[in-house]
Amino acid sequence: MPDVQAAWRFLESSDPVASAQEVQAAIRRLAGEIESALGERYPLVLAVMGGAVVFAGQILPLLRFPLDFDYVHASRYGAATSGSAIQWRVRPPDLVKGRAVLVLDDILDHGETMAAIRGGLLQLGAASVHSAVLVEKKLDIKKPASADFVGLRIPDRFVFGCGMDAKGYWRNLPEIRAMKE
Repeated sequence: MPDVQAAWRFLESSDPVASAQEVQAAIRRLAGEIESALGERYPLVLAVMGGAVVFAGQILPLLRFPLDFDYVHASRYGAATSGSAIQWRVRPPDLVKGRAVLVLDDILDHGETMAAIRGGLLQLGAASVHSAVLVEKKLDIKKPASADFVGLRIPDRFVFGCGMDAKGYWRNLPEIRAMKE
């Protein structure tokens, strides 16, 4: 059984990274940027499960243009502890072929998963692949993929809230918080 008190202690010992108001402002800005770039293309929008569910649920009503929506669930690891070949837990729909695709994800960390998803979608016949992330970690490395649309750039800390969880806790928070260092 989950330890409710541990979850509350975890929250109380975390630091705020972005308020709910900052998150909502970033999502509204992203919606405008996405509409300007893809509004005439009737894109297929794919949310990456499970972290992007909160972000997708908030941004989709703000996208005032026709689109198709679905989701993907991808892993680069399977049973291994490292790897780069993408394994689709839920494959992209056939609608990918010949379409402009927008991938929504909660966070761009090192960029390896996004690069694998992008490559996999292109391999399946997508005409173009764009990505929007709620947050991108500022890292001093060259990432194999970048996001076309970024809500917030955050420090390199373990964050949670807005779809991201820590130890299974607090994916449902409207703000973004970080574990104490």
